[in-house]
This record gives sequence, structure tokens and C-alpha cells, in this order.
Amino acid sequence: MIIYQAETLEAANEVVKAVEKGEVSQLVSQLIDLSVQAGKSILVAILILVVGRFIVKLINKLVGQMLDRRKVDPTIASFTKSFVNVLLMVLLIITVVSALGVNTTSFAALLASAGVAVGMALSGNLQNLAGGLLLLFFKPYKVGDYISAQGVEGVVKAIQIFHTVLTTVDNKEIFVPNGALSSGTVVNFSRNDLRRVDQVVTVEYGTDVNAVREAVMDIANADSRILKDPAPFVELGALADSSVNFTVRLWVKTADYWGVWFDMNRKVYEEFNKRGIGFPFPQIQVHQS
Repeated sequence: MIIYQAETLEAANEVVKAVEKGEVSQLVSQLIDLSVQAGKSILVAILILVVGRFIVKLINKLVGQMLDRRKVDPTIASFTKSFVNVLLMVLLIITVVSALGVNTTSFAALLASAGVAVGMALSGNLQNLAGGLLLLFFKPYKVGDYISAQGVEGVVKAIQIFHTVLTTVDNKEIFVPNGALSSGTVVNFSRNDLRRVDQVVTVEYGTDVNAVREAVMDIANADSRILKDPAPFVELGALADSSVNFTVRLWVKTADYWGVWFDMNRKVYEEFNKRGIGFPFPQIQVHQS
């Protein structure tokens, strides 16, 4: 690498001397030599880039396999693979630049002198990097959890070096900055083993309160997914404008939440029709004088 730099500098000096002496043929010869030296540097840089990218992919694959064999937590594994990939690509870029004849010492000094400006420009990404480390340390969620944060929600697919990737229920991917997640409100729906299904059952005025409560309790007791402890809760919650509203609270395992939610709606509708319990509809009384 240093040889390429010395030869290039020497050839450039010869070109200057040839111009001063008016030796056109020597000038052409020196230009050809200079082009050959530059061509060598470019070919070496291209070769390093091609081979380096292959090696980076290979190392990333080996790191992934090692993490899988050691059964590392998927959350830490995804972050580690993302960090290793970024680090290797930075090293590859520095190597390619060095192969082109750029003095890496000067290059490093240039980066250091521009550090303040770069730091300001990348302050958001640095915040996201720090946020990712905080998320790994405190673990408010892990890969596979269903969370809601920053106005979006979905299943955590991966925690990368700068972003957390969420997969929505309609199979869209959302990239949320780690900095915002580490400093904002995050609702984790999967963290606890149990969840409570909260519903409101409405009936028309004049309906027997005990009949409604008995019907809903029969439905809840017949469903094995609904826990007996804590016991199902069914009570009159509100007297609305056109309906009597019953508050229903049922405890289930987190995995059964949505299944119970939708089944309760269907079963209440079917059971109320069988028992002659009427559903309300908006009513307006008009008095004509």
C-alpha cells in the first residue's frame, strides 16, 4: 500500500519535470505509468471489496449459527448480528479506502476533525444505538412479544442496532427508532401470563337483570378457556339513554385473549336470542301537541 503511494508520487513528480522541460514523449510515458499505478490500486481495491463482502457474509452466518447453537435469547441475538454486520462493513470500507492509496492516518485525522459535525448529524442514530442497549439491558419486551408504542403496534420481529422491527396483524413491517422506544411509553400485551377480557353487554330496558347475569355466567362457565379464579364478573354497569349496560370481565390466558373475545360476542348473541333477551336500538320520542 505504501509502495503504491510512493510510486504514484514519484510518477507525478516525473510528469511535472517533463512538462517543465517540454519533453512530450516523456510526459506521455509518465502518464501511462501513472495510469498503470492507479489502475493497480483500483483493481486491488475492487478485489478487496468483492472478497471482503463475501467474508462479511460468511462471518455473519457463522455468528448467527453460533448464537443459535448457544440458544441465545432471540432479542440479544438479533441485536448482536446487526451490530457485528455494521462493524464489519465499516472495517471493510476503511480497508478499501486504504487500498486506493489514501493515507489512513490522514483519513482518521480528517474524521476526528469532523467528529463534532458528524456527531451532530448522527445524534439521532447515536441516541437510537444507546436506546437499543437500554432495551437489551432492561428488557421491556423481547422478540415475539406483541407491543404498542409510538402510535403503532405489532409483534416484535427483531431488535436491531438502531431500530425495532414490528410486524403488524396485516403483515406490514414497521421500523421504530430504539431511542423513542427506550424513552417513551411501551405497552407489552404478552409480558404477563394472564389478561382480562373487558366487554359491555347491552340489553333493552325492562329486561330482567338476573336473567341477563345468569345467561352471561352460563356462557362463561361453559368455556374452559375462561378461568374460575379470578372468577368471571358480570354486573349492571350503566343505565344509558337507550340501553341497560352490563360490565363483563373475564380472566384468560394471554394466548386465548382474542379467541375468547370474539367467541363471547357470538355466544351472547345466540344465547340471548334463545332466552328471549332483547337487544336495544336507539329510540327517539317525539311529542306532538
